[in-house]
Amino acid sequence: DMLKINKIVFPLDAGLLSAYGIGNAGIEKFSEKQLLLPLNNVIDNIPGIINELGVNASNKFVSEGFDPEKILIKSSSVSLRFVGQENSIDIPFFNNTTNIISEYKKRYIKVFGHWTENREIEIESVRVVAYFSDEKKFAIKRNLKGYYPEPEKMINSFLDGNWKEIPVYLTKNLNPGANINGPAIILDKYSTCLIENNWILSIDGYGTCLISKIHINANGHSNKKNWKKEVELEIFTNRFMAIAEHMGAMLERTSLSVNIKERLDYSCALLDSNGELVANAPHIPVHLGGLGMCVRALIKSISIEPGDTIITNHPRYGGSHLPDITLITPVYHNNHRIGFVVNRAHHAEIGGTRPASMPPDARNLEEEGVVINPFHLVKKDKVYWDKLKLILKNAKYPSRAIDENLADLNAALAANINGERALLSLVNEQSVDKVLLYMRYLKEHAENKMRETLNNIPKGVYFAKEYLDDGSELKVKITIIGSECEIDFTGSADVHIGNLNANPAIVHSVVIYVLRLLLAENIPLNDGILNPVKIIIPNGILNPVFPDDLSKCPAVVGGNVELSQRLTDTMLKAFGIIACSQGTMNNLLFGNENYSYYETICGGCGAGKNFHGESAVHHHMTNTRITDPEVMELRYPVRLLSFEIRRDSGGNGNFNGGNGVVRKILFKKNASLSLLSQHRKYSPYGLEGGQDGKRGEQYIIRNNGDKELLEGIDATEMQKGDVFVIKSPGGGGFGQISK
Repeated sequence: DMLKINKIVFPLDAGLLSAYGIGNAGIEKFSEKQLLLPLNNVIDNIPGIINELGVNASNKFVSEGFDPEKILIKSSSVSLRFVGQENSIDIPFFNNTTNIISEYKKRYIKVFGHWTENREIEIESVRVVAYFSDEKKFAIKRNLKGYYPEPEKMINSFLDGNWKEIPVYLTKNLNPGANINGPAIILDKYSTCLIENNWILSIDGYGTCLISKIHINANGHSNKKNWKKEVELEIFTNRFMAIAEHMGAMLERTSLSVNIKERLDYSCALLDSNGELVANAPHIPVHLGGLGMCVRALIKSISIEPGDTIITNHPRYGGSHLPDITLITPVYHNNHRIGFVVNRAHHAEIGGTRPASMPPDARNLEEEGVVINPFHLVKKDKVYWDKLKLILKNAKYPSRAIDENLADLNAALAANINGERALLSLVNEQSVDKVLLYMRYLKEHAENKMRETLNNIPKGVYFAKEYLDDGSELKVKITIIGSECEIDFTGSADVHIGNLNANPAIVHSVVIYVLRLLLAENIPLNDGILNPVKIIIPNGILNPVFPDDLSKCPAVVGGNVELSQRLTDTMLKAFGIIACSQGTMNNLLFGNENYSYYETICGGCGAGKNFHGESAVHHHMTNTRITDPEVMELRYPVRLLSFEIRRDSGGNGNFNGGNGVVRKILFKKNASLSLLSQHRKYSPYGLEGGQDGKRGEQYIIRNNGDKELLEGIDATEMQKGDVFVIKSPGGGGFGQISK
């Protein structure tokens, strides 16, 4: 009823449908040829290639003894893409090449939401499918006479809140033409079907059950009683999350870079018309919590109208660090803004003084890469790729991979368009008022759950401090008063001279993540969680000033990845619920002028009351994957020699901390290497008598056998034959070891 489905097909032997269908499916053979050539160079040859492939596919049947007279060509298609893209779009081929490009354009716009002029189209492959036509004939009874069968028996069932007598029918005793009004139960050897009130089941000439809704009103809605608010809230919550999840799937499928396609270093979210986070997919926490601040900052600083998409990576406007580029698309219904769809993805190359755009020695924002001040990438449905290309090209330290940047941003734009369409589809299905109502309800629900949780925490002041490896102090004071709390970071270090500065968006990401951990219910991150919370962020390492002069803006690339992890552990220490995890992302970067590679390396989680810490996982502010060895070795001139658990690196306790990992990489060519990490000087703390986890370490075994130690934040030049070795920290233990 909620999905407004008014007819359901319940096939004969539904419980065996998959196996039955396979047994009766037709047999197909295909023949395919990879071309990887510009379309214009081979377009006239396509008919001949199709004929050749058709003969090859048919011959596969003949060689297996099938009757040649029953072999048909089922379909022919060409796979097209723009040069530089990995994913192709299949275009049906119908005996001529006249409409190939126009059909590709139409399907490309449907997938990506826009069209890019003056880009070369590549034909990736041609495919022909042959089919053996030996269709089975199924008997059908026509001129059916409808009847209402007698039930086999009546049973007492609890339905719609009451016990009632419900008839039971066996499908083996039902004939075509049978009609059964709900409520009723239908049984066969493999399945059970409940027909609810206001539905009717009819059996057609094939023996298939058709279940139809009755009593439909003029608006097409059923007269079933209204669903409870709690039930609808759960449904809408999942619908909202599905929008973000499908955006992420689109981004993954259509992107080009390893960092997005393989490591999944991106986040997608749905926000309301005021720029407050409503729902997200389970992506990257350090991205998600700050997206609302980013959108709200843009609402104040730039015009946003129907058909627009804004792009930025500037930390002054709620960006995290420069490699994370954010696309913000407003969603309008009847010229009223009803929300935003947003995605943020990490580009492994965005310029800067060193390849992979996370220079350990950066002292200002300009040295970290290309800064994209907010502008309209799309204005009234027109895309301005040329303007973006100039920005990427003309910075003081320009991007080394502009084509890859643009390809990934094409995918990001397609993801937002997908999200916009999905939200409008939900509005058309459920009404705009109802969708907006449940956006509000979801935030209110999160707020209420947060207040309940705070009420269960003893009233008082909770304090903690931690240190970065260079001695910079992080402080937090959490004051719980009933159903509200104040989180005060006063006393934290001044602006960092290096790149470990954060901004309020990152701090909010940490706060909303930690508070979400306290909740005992699985709800998506949203800004309702923060309504009972006051956050105080003084100027300094957590809230530096970003002037117009980029050379005077503080560097932030490490603040997003490293300080966010350490700040998370500081807050968790104040609450006392979990020991310190590895407290770093172990950011490893290498490359040259031709390529850039980036990965974060997993480690040990802290233990808590009644649970051991997990080993060798990404956690807290990061939720990415590590690159598959096969992909890494195929795309980059390195070899992964080993990747294993770092035994006994987790702190012992009544509950043990998780272990870190050991990762060894052989360089087959020269490259520049950078490292950003923490917990190389201070150990990950244990709690309640649990022991600390082991600190991380890293070194190079040069091709002559020499061992060269590296600092936690460092850079070096790798030579052919050198091996980089990193040992990630373990998590702290919890509780004294039981005797």
